Amino acid sequence: MTGGYRETYDRWRTDPQGFWAEAAREIAWTKAPERIFDASAGVYGRWFPDARLNACFNALDRHVEAGRGGQVALYYDSPVTGTRRALTYRELLDETATLGAALLDLGVSAGDRVLIYMPMIPEAIVAMLACARIGAVHSVVFGGFAAKELATRIDDAEPKVVLTASCGVEPGRIVEYKPLLDLAFTLAKHKPATSVVYQRPQARADMKEPRDRDWTALVEAAKTAGRRAPCADLAATDPLYILYTSGTTGTPKGVVRDIGGYLVALKWSMSAIYDVKPGEAFWTGSDIGWVVG
Repeated sequence: MTGGYRETYDRWRTDPQGFWAEAAREIAWTKAPERIFDASAGVYGRWFPDARLNACFNALDRHVEAGRGGQVALYYDSPVTGTRRALTYRELLDETATLGAALLDLGVSAGDRVLIYMPMIPEAIVAMLACARIGAVHSVVFGGFAAKELATRIDDAEPKVVLTASCGVEPGRIVEYKPLLDLAFTLAKHKPATSVVYQRPQARADMKEPRDRDWTALVEAAKTAGRRAPCADLAATDPLYILYTSGTTGTPKGVVRDIGGYLVALKWSMSAIYDVKPGEAFWTGSDIGWVVG
């Protein structure tokens, strides 16, 4: 990017709408945008207000359809558990579509919020993609956050479902998530209908019926029934996710990212700023509870 910075900047400055219209061609749309930016809409304007697409399709399906299903999409390497996995695009799509079907079976639909309170494991990525696939708005909360902070985010986002794991594994200790989640449910005014718990071998969570559901059992039931969630056809201006600020200067603020603008800018950034090419690996050391994760 450094060598072409001035040219890129001048091109954007000369024709900003044309610049982002060109970037938008890299995204798969169900209805391509005819309008790029509406400055009069909302507080900050709206990107691609007449377009439609699905974020999960762009992340997974398009690559499988293009013949890259056998290529690795996600590497998981945990030094604290000694666990390594490599998921291909096809495998990740299968897990995502199945979990999406399980969420639909729980009554989650487009526009509903789903809170994700999980450690850095592949299932957390599957959870985000499954929400994007069915049009649910996910909100990732840093795994192991204290119950009071978690309750604050539950009250603000008002999720229908919470996806969690039994524990997180840190150097020298196991952090059990379920007791923290149970206390957060008690503290929160909003009461999510369901929590789905992924049981990890390092610690088993105590389940509270009928609210708590077993992740593996739900996924296996959907798989046995041959259920796979299709990609919802969504407006580019629909929300993709909510991510909260730390709250160190007051009440945490929920930052909402819409689908179209986020995907176009992210795709452009991966190439123009990070210089990532097809087949290369991209690593970030940040937790998925923060935007750079």
